[in-house]
Order: sequence, then structure tokens, then C-alpha cells
Amino acid sequence: MRKASKWYPDAEFMKQFSGVVLYPNEKAPTSAEKPHHWTPEGLVEKERKVKTMTINFGPAHPAAHGVLRLILEMDGEIVVRADPHIGLLHRGTEKLIEYKTYVQALPYFDRLDYTSVLCNEQVYCLAVEKLLNIDVPIRAKYIRTMLGELARLLNHMVALGCHILDVGAITPFFWIFEEREKMYEFNERVSGGRFHSCYFRPGGVSQDLPLGFLADLHDFICKFHHRMDELEDMVTENPIWKDRTIGICVISAEDALNYGCTGVMLRGSGIKWDLRVTQPYDAYDLVDFDVPIGSHGDLYDRYLCRVRECRESCRIIEQCINQMPEGDIKVDDLKISPPPRAEMKKSMEAVIHHFKLFSQGFAVPPGATYTAIEAPKGEFAVYLVSDGGTRPYRCRIRPASFIHLALMDKLCRGHFLADVVACIGTLDVVFGDVDR
Repeated sequence: MRKASKWYPDAEFMKQFSGVVLYPNEKAPTSAEKPHHWTPEGLVEKERKVKTMTINFGPAHPAAHGVLRLILEMDGEIVVRADPHIGLLHRGTEKLIEYKTYVQALPYFDRLDYTSVLCNEQVYCLAVEKLLNIDVPIRAKYIRTMLGELARLLNHMVALGCHILDVGAITPFFWIFEEREKMYEFNERVSGGRFHSCYFRPGGVSQDLPLGFLADLHDFICKFHHRMDELEDMVTENPIWKDRTIGICVISAEDALNYGCTGVMLRGSGIKWDLRVTQPYDAYDLVDFDVPIGSHGDLYDRYLCRVRECRESCRIIEQCINQMPEGDIKVDDLKISPPPRAEMKKSMEAVIHHFKLFSQGFAVPPGATYTAIEAPKGEFAVYLVSDGGTRPYRCRIRPASFIHLALMDKLCRGHFLADVVACIGTLDVVFGDVDR
């Protein structure tokens, strides 16, 4: 049996039928509806207008690091525009603080950047102490500095672990978070609170370190160096990690300054600026450490800066442990500090003073101050205004995450959609202090 030969339409046939196949009960398309038309020169495509596509990233996306709603304008897989929408976590923190005493306002700072709560408490206490014109005891300064660096480690464990996880590696995330759980045990031992410590106070700290705390912390820090070595062995020279981070989301030193970047976002671009060095507070002028900087301002440099900052934080904690002096842990001023509990069992006046201090609060002289510290995410500052009463007249919080989130459009434009996730991870944003 002979096979039927294939027939291919020629140009004249295509000119006659215009390449349109009609089915029963179907009308022939008009010339305006046809996708192409024939000319003496041949087949010519009709001019088409291609529009970009708009998609929502979040606010329930697991890689959004909170309630971030990111409206992305996409040209295929390439980001044309990134517009962050915030405010979904707004709680009116700054206004609530105006209705609390200076000590009652302290726990609100724990709820801002909840990955580094002790640093938030630290800047608020420094602002109140500046208005009171008091100097805290040297032991309290060392304790604050030591636990502030422990909070930096806690923050960078989240930043590094989640950033690596967002790019696609899950094992380092579990390694890092195991160490993070151990650090929270130290928070719980010293303050009674694992997550929201509320340990620092205007004038010092709430209570002294428990017995054996410094020895156990030193043992942990010595072992933590090995955990960081294991992390770097798996990640730092990994070719997939380097392909996903080197040359991605670059910001120059000039742009970083113009956008108001601080912390790792600024130092990753090569600018050596750290408030712990330029404007030292507590015991930072009594310890020695280096400030890591990058050279290219990309994701990889910011990753390296955070890893090296973890090692420098361990170095600061070791010095605080070795140099920790004896003495008081809060100012000896009954107008600011509560009486010891042993005295309250013997003196009625001490009970009355304790009651008035925690119900009415202490008065702060009139004035205003802008106090900033080098928090793990960057410059975290408080603008505090007092009218002479027992409550702040105005409290304005300046978080680093809010400033850095404005970089999303500049950093992501021209990159792939998959790079948006990596960009959010390197910004290290927390929406507790973005929305406030």
C-alpha cells in the first residue's frame, strides 16, 4: 500500500486563505483581528504593545520577613519597579509611650526590633540618663555592653540563617538557630525573660548577674567560634552561594550615604562608620575591636560583614568577661532606683518609695535629646522630649529597617524575581520597628 505524500502550502495558497482555519459556526476574523497579514514582501507581523505585569509579593509570603506587601512590576522575570507597602503592623507605639511613665515605656522597645531587644532598651535608657544627667556605675556599663553584643549575635543569627535559607540552603539555618537557642538561655538566666527581657533600666540594670553566668557565657563563646567556622566552610566559598550573591543588588558608597544607610548596609559599601567607635557609649571605649567593611557593596560583601561582626562581638564579650569589675549595678539615687528588697522587709518608708516609684514614676527635667547607638541593623535612635513630668512629652523612634526598606526599588530594579527574596534577606528588616 502506497503512503500518501505530504503536501505543503505554497505562498500563493497562504495569500489566498491568510492562514486562517474556519470551524463550523465560526466567523472569519477581520483584518484588525488577524495576528498577521500578507504584503508583496511577505508575511508581516502586526505591531503589538506589550505591557508589564504587576504582581503582589506578600504580605503573607514566608520570605517577606514580616508583613511586607511588595508590589512588583515585572517584564517577564525582570523587575521593572518594586514598591514596598507598609503599615500592616502599625500599633501606635510612639503615642502609647506618651501615656506611660519612663520605666513603663521600656517594654515597648522590646517589641520593636524583637530580634535584638536589649539594644533597643539600651538606647532608651541612654536617652533618659542623658536628660537626667546621671552616669551609671562601671559594672552596669560592662554588663550592658556584654549583653548588647550578645543581642548582636542573636540578630545576626536570624539575618544570616534566614538569608541563606531564602537563597536555597536549609542546613545552615538549623545549625545557626541551635546556637541562637543557647543564647536565649543566657537572656532567661539574667532577666527571667527569654525573648522580651526588659532587663536594662535608666540608671543601670534591674538586677545583678547570677552566679556562674560569666563562666558559662565564656564557655559558650569559645565554642561559638567553631560553629562560625562550620558555617563558613559550607557557605562562604560555595559556588552556588557566590553566583547568587556576588554582583547582585549593588549599592555604591555615594548612594548608601545619600539614602541614609547605616550599619552593614553602609559598611558593606566600603564606608567605615560605626557609632561604637565614633561616638562610644557605655563601655565601648574600654574594649578593643575591629570594624569589618566590604568593597563592592553587593549581597556577598554584606554577608561577609555580618559573619565578621559575629566574631568581633565574641571578642568584645570575652573582654567584658575578663574586665568585669565589682560594684553597684544601678545608680545610688532613691529618686530613680528602687530600694533593695531586703530593705523593704525592714522599712515602711522603703515600701512607700517603691510603690510611688512604680506607680507615679520619677520626674525628668525639661529638655530634649537625640540619642543613637550602633544597633545590629544600623543606627537606632530615640528623640526624647521631657516637659518636667513623669511621662515623656514626645518620643520619636528612628529605626534602621525603615530607612533601608526604601532601597528596595533601587536594589531590585533590573534583577530577577528570585533576587528580590535575596535582597530582602540582606536588608535585614523587621516590621516591628518599620511600622511601630
